[in-house]
Amino acid sequence: MKAIITVVGTDRVGIIGSVCTYLAEENINILDISQTIQSNFFNMLMVVDITAVIDHFDTLQKTLKAHGHEIGVEISMQREEIFSSMHRL
Repeated sequence: MKAIITVVGTDRVGIIGSVCTYLAEENINILDISQTIQSNFFNMLMVVDITAVIDHFDTLQKTLKAHGHEIGVEISMQREEIFSSMHRL
């Protein structure tokens, strides 16, 4: 099963490393990643495989959000099907 993770905040050293390390510790595989920096604003979108953590998706959403606050960014995660439905034209 796939999920979409977004990370937004003021750019600084270590954001990608911190988020990727956290995901690895949770046994989440990154399938695709895109990041941009515009006018010192960091934006990252990741497609991840959450098959190994499907049983505690809600808990993971909360801990990712908390991790984001610890490192000074906003992190959100949605199931791929919900993300796709919300962004369908």
